[in-house]
Parts: sequence; C-alpha cells; structure tokens
Amino acid sequence: MKHNWRNALINPQTSLQEAIRVIDAAALQIALVSDDFGRLSGVVTDGDIRRALMRGLSLDHAVAEVMNANPKVASINDSKTKMCAVMEAHNLIHLPILDADRKVVGLETLQGLYKQPHFQNPVFLMAGGFGRRLRPLTDVCPKPLLEIGGKPILETIIESFVSSGFRDFYIAVHYLADQIKDYFGDGQRWGVQISYIEEHEPLGTAGALGLLPTNLPDLPMIVMNGDILTQINFPRLLTYHNEHQGVATLCVRQYEYQIPYGVVSMDGQRITNIVEKPVHSCFSNAGVYVLNQSLVQTIAKQQQIDMPEFLNQQIKAGELVSMFPVHEYWLDIGKESDFLQAQGEFSKYF
Repeated sequence: MKHNWRNALINPQTSLQEAIRVIDAAALQIALVSDDFGRLSGVVTDGDIRRALMRGLSLDHAVAEVMNANPKVASINDSKTKMCAVMEAHNLIHLPILDADRKVVGLETLQGLYKQPHFQNPVFLMAGGFGRRLRPLTDVCPKPLLEIGGKPILETIIESFVSSGFRDFYIAVHYLADQIKDYFGDGQRWGVQISYIEEHEPLGTAGALGLLPTNLPDLPMIVMNGDILTQINFPRLLTYHNEHQGVATLCVRQYEYQIPYGVVSMDGQRITNIVEKPVHSCFSNAGVYVLNQSLVQTIAKQQQIDMPEFLNQQIKAGELVSMFPVHEYWLDIGKESDFLQAQGEFSKYF
C-alpha cells in the first residue's frame, strides 16, 4: 500500500466527470466512495463509468448511480496471502481494506502485491496508409513519421504502450515502408521487439492481420491505427475486454453534431413537433481494437478487408463484439487541421 489511497476517496454525490479525474490522478484504476464518517459506501471503476455512458448517462450524474455498493473487501487483519487469494478468486485488481467499523483504512492492489506487470499481449500498429489528405506533407514522409511535439506520431504511440508494460510490437507497412523500418529498427532503442508486416498491395485495415505469424501467444491483441494520439489506458482496455468475454472490443468516441436548422417531425401532412437546431449524439469508431487470437487467425493471407466489414461479419455470425467508450484525450491525425491541432495540444497531454 505504498500508494496514497486517500487520493482515491470521493463521496456518493461526486459527478462521474470528477470521478474520472480522481481515478486518473490517483492512478489506481478505482475510486473509493465513502460517507461523511469515512465508511465505505461502494467503489467505482473506469469500467463502471464507461458502462454508464453506454446506458446513456451523462458525466454530470452522481457516482452513487453507478457504483458497486457491495464490493469485495478485506479486513485490516487479513494477510497479504489472503488478500491475494480473494483478488485472484474474483478476478480483481484492487481490494479496499476496512476496519471493524467499515471505515476505509487502505487499498491493496494486485500490482502492489506483485511486480510491475509486463504484458505478453502483442500490439499491432497499422502504418501502411498513403496519408493522401495530408499531402504535400506526406509526399516524401509517411504519415506515422510526421513529427508532433518533436517526435514522430508513431514513436509517441509506441512509447505510450511501452510505459504501460507492452513489449511485443508488429507494424504493418506499405507506403514508404523503408523509412519506418529504418527509424524504428528492431525496437532495441525502446527495449522492445518490433517486427514488420509488409503489405505488397494495400489489404485494408484488417487484411494485414492475415500476414501475422501463426505462433503468436494465445492472448488478445491490441490493434491500433498508426496516426492516433490518445491517452487511452491500455491495461484498462485489456481488463475491460477480458471482463466482457467477447471475441473483439471496439473503442468508440461519443460524437455530437448539431443540425443548423429547425427539424420538423410529422405524421402524414400534420406537423407534430419543431425542434430548433437539435444536437444529436452517436458513437464513432476510435481506431483502436482488441481481438482474440482465435479471431485474428480467421483472416486469410492476402485477404483484402477493412476492420468495420470484418467486425460486422462477426456480429452477423452471432459473436459478441463489445464497445469501450473512450473519454480520454483522443485525436485522429487525418487532415491538416488535425495535424495543426495536435501541434498545439501535444505538450498538454504528452
């Protein structure tokens, strides 16, 4: 319990927005909800908040509406061995510690009981695109090597994974592939292993997965576009994927757009309602995925297929594809305005 668990304490009326800030600032992946006397009322995790967003709740709602009011807990007298057994038995990564009056006196984490985790899950980064919307910047430089904040976009992505404990990378390359291979090499400079998947012809955003070796560990793989800057917590993403037990998880962003006119509803020729400049909301693909190895291996070599089509095939076949709402910083570097925006925001988030 070397961490300061007190930084994770909130009250039941705390908003989900503030709970996110506390969870991120405390870096414990959990907030402890306590009453005015310090007694545990419940816990709320990153996953709880994302599920609430999927149900349509806003970030202004109170944590009391989404918290787990009956979490597994430990007694102050329990041994670390017992705490570890409880966490392993219930697939937990944190355990509040209470005294005889149910007051919070600590928080044990699986990470604290063991060494800093190193994930054996492979990471697949898609870096083969032409970057046509960013020409002339991409005429002689592949988009993943464009510099933002003094370093290539792809380097920032890799460093984000490395800092989270990932070590095994595959990079799909096509356009100006040699530049990417020359820059990153075998990954030794970052203390990781980088292998390259070369597309001789563009295979789409999922097709390159069919070129992966067949002897990869039987672990979920994180797949990500090589032109995204984000603060997604990748270990949390893996935990979320494993909890939901689907074949794939798709990261999504909530996107709002306003219709600049009054919208008319009608029944036949009769107007039933007029709404002035309504705001609509939907979830959009964030370009980050988790795929089970059994699913990856269904993609044939040289098969041309994009990820939306591939995931739609799984959905139609009755497989579970989960969605992971992203509330962290996220920016797709697709066009010049995105590139300029990223230049202005980089120092704030990275």
